[in-house]
Amino acid sequence: MESKSFENNTNIQNIESSLELTSLNDNIANEHLISMGYVPEMRRKMSTWSLLGAGFSITNSWLACAVFLALSIYSGGPLMPIYGIIIGAFFGLCTGISLGELASAYPTSSGQYYWTIVLAPKKYAPFLSYLCGSLTWAGSIFCNAATSMLTAQMIVSVHALLAGPDFEIKNWMIFITFQLCNVASFLFSCIGKLLPTYATLALYISLISFAVTLVTVLSKSSGNFNSSKFIFVEFNNQTGWSSSAIAFIVGLINPAAAFGFLDSATHLAEECIEPEVIIPKAIMFTVAVGFVTALSYTIGICFCITDLDTILSSNTGMPILDIFYLALKNKGGAILLMVMLITSVFFAFIMVQSYASRISWSFSRDNGLLGSRYWRQIHPQLGVPLNAGIMITLWTAACGCLYMASSAGFSSLISGAVLFMMLSYIVPIICMLIRGRNSFKHGPFWLNSVGYAANVLTIFWTIFCLVFFCFPFSKPVTKDNMNYISVILVGFTAWCVIYWIFRGRKVFSTADMHQTGFEELDGEAIKVEAIVHEKTVRDNSSM
Repeated sequence: MESKSFENNTNIQNIESSLELTSLNDNIANEHLISMGYVPEMRRKMSTWSLLGAGFSITNSWLACAVFLALSIYSGGPLMPIYGIIIGAFFGLCTGISLGELASAYPTSSGQYYWTIVLAPKKYAPFLSYLCGSLTWAGSIFCNAATSMLTAQMIVSVHALLAGPDFEIKNWMIFITFQLCNVASFLFSCIGKLLPTYATLALYISLISFAVTLVTVLSKSSGNFNSSKFIFVEFNNQTGWSSSAIAFIVGLINPAAAFGFLDSATHLAEECIEPEVIIPKAIMFTVAVGFVTALSYTIGICFCITDLDTILSSNTGMPILDIFYLALKNKGGAILLMVMLITSVFFAFIMVQSYASRISWSFSRDNGLLGSRYWRQIHPQLGVPLNAGIMITLWTAACGCLYMASSAGFSSLISGAVLFMMLSYIVPIICMLIRGRNSFKHGPFWLNSVGYAANVLTIFWTIFCLVFFCFPFSKPVTKDNMNYISVILVGFTAWCVIYWIFRGRKVFSTADMHQTGFEELDGEAIKVEAIVHEKTVRDNSSM
């Protein structure tokens, strides 16, 4: 009994100590966090601009559209990415509104799975929350692997352009570069005090790269533009699907990815002041700026495509580099523009690594992962979840090994990154609609009937994508173009159910802990809001 009492007192002292180390503004945010059942552990060092940068850089809509442009064109011609961006941005806005409302009400790094545990029916809350957290965690790993692969392919493409048209890119070249990029992003993300700087730089570098590359290509292509009919009207299906509608729909995976991962700012909620206000702003900023930049960049670049066949059969593996080269007619200039894109992607990669490690850390606080006691630790000097970052790096490295075994299997992981995250979004949204949108305390960002419509449309879009994004991208179907995402999704869900039955339900935090605002410590309930109130009163009286 004395040991339990000592542990309880230690937890109270930890809460009080964490409050003593923060400013008055930090205390307000920390009080809110403590009322949700969590002890503040992260330093609140992110400014509004750095959080905007973090959210925008991870999504980086224009850059995603640029590097996947050829795949979208393959599915319907230039009109495919253009109209796809409009569709993706609309549903991205709906998703952003839905996430913004929830993040404003419950600003915590736990994000989706915390919202689920609060809003779901008490009977089903623990499992639904665990499943939601697991989807988020897996999706973040797939996202990290996809970003590492993209960085590697862009770097190798530069060598391919220099080597000439006879050069053939081998899988091992991509694999080695992938692993080097993976380790490099981890090392950069370990310096916690530089995270706000990385985020701000990521925003500025991305926007500067957008402007410089677009203006340069347009100016060099002046007088040799494609017709508006070719850009906006002509549909050219090269997927092998007999149905143009199916070809168009399966091609939407790239625009959907360009407006995916909108929860990224949410998982930095415990590292900024006034997260209930700033996070919705970051999400809306990401969608708005992403739409404007992605649409204008895609239209501009499509007008500059002079040899579509050459671009689609590129030996560099990165058609945007060939577009630069055909426009500038100079390898040095094309590579310089490509280096700007690579720099943008690498800074985004650092933020993705940080995003994934925060998800792993927060989920481990509630014992959501095997070995949670290791992953939930914050490094005292670096101020980052170092162990969680190491774990993410190792899982990403394992995904890279899959690329050596099956490039089609790895490509399915990229689709999985999008679908897993979309599924994790709709779990709390559905729970909110079932419980009632007015059954809990709203945050500053709340859109009433507009929010309701956004919730419904987000659910529709996710179900639509879940069905069609499991289709093969092209026909006839072979082992090299097979879409394995349905296998990955079913297999992962089965693992989650098995783990929950045999272990998860015994160790994962209960819904009662968060739904009542109490923290259960060895059977003794401690009302954490009372600790904050007592501490505030004592501080005020001593002033």
